[in-house]
Amino acid sequence: MAGIRWPPEDSELLPPRPPTTADLISDDDRSVAADSWSIKSEYGSTLDDEQRHVEAAEVLAGGNFAAAASDYSSDKDEPDASEVETSMLGFQSYWDASYAEDLANFREHGHGGEIWFGVEVMDTVATWTKNLCENMSQGRNVADDSNFKSESSKAFKDLSSCSVLDLGTGNGLLLQKLAKQGFSDLMGTDYSEGAISLARNLAIRDGFPQINFLVDDVLETKLDRKFHVVMDKGTLDAIGLHPDGPVKRIMYWESVSNLVAPGGILVITSCNNTKDELLLEAENFNKRRRTAEDLDQEAGSGAAVFRYLDHVRTYPTIMFGGVEGSRVCTVAFLRN
Repeated sequence: MAGIRWPPEDSELLPPRPPTTADLISDDDRSVAADSWSIKSEYGSTLDDEQRHVEAAEVLAGGNFAAAASDYSSDKDEPDASEVETSMLGFQSYWDASYAEDLANFREHGHGGEIWFGVEVMDTVATWTKNLCENMSQGRNVADDSNFKSESSKAFKDLSSCSVLDLGTGNGLLLQKLAKQGFSDLMGTDYSEGAISLARNLAIRDGFPQINFLVDDVLETKLDRKFHVVMDKGTLDAIGLHPDGPVKRIMYWESVSNLVAPGGILVITSCNNTKDELLLEAENFNKRRRTAEDLDQEAGSGAAVFRYLDHVRTYPTIMFGGVEGSRVCTVAFLRN
């Protein structure tokens, strides 16, 4: 699972055009996906997953969740879930067909497939993440030029011992970029078997056989370890495009909270959410967790699970509807 395929540069403000791989998806596939999607995954317990879905739906019905909006405005206190249009990119059947095509092209022509958000964004994310980890090893928060202590500081001092998980890795090229930056404990997961097959083949061909890849759905993950760095480049975007996107986004935050080690970081790159919307979504999760733990609900009480750490400031900005923003954002959260 990966990010949205953007249209050409001269039409940045227009919605993406339907990808050609849509022709590979039958009406039956779409119907099946709409009925069950990933909740009844072959990789996990249907009963457990359905229970998690019910719990998330109850939270949503209780009004404790604000879904991210798809426009460029960041001046709204509570984004309306109805503003996010659903898309076939929210279905696993789309990604299975897409990566089946990419895998066939790789075997026939050696092509690695598309790079979601483009090469420049991928390079920026990899370099920025490395610099962020180095700053953390020194106990420095570059966002406000303050100092802090992290339980993972020692791991960040030696990038080779810093574990990294890439959620919805797709063709795995982001992990190759991170390997070039000095990271070596690398794992990529994706719920599409075709994506994992493509990523493994590309990693071996390009000289990175040490990168591990696993078929796994973040919403139903069976991983039993925690990572110093968890990367998400477009996965939350795709999850939000499913008809049950608001519910699944709640499940997403619960799942990633169990994958990031204490003192570790979650790095989300998105084209469907602004920085402020991601911060609001993280805070909504923190509030739900405080409630679940029966902590005092007064302002400032209880420890936040995720808190804002920093964001990429070098992406080009555009003006739309009188609001300045960028077509993509990358935000890092510290796991307390």
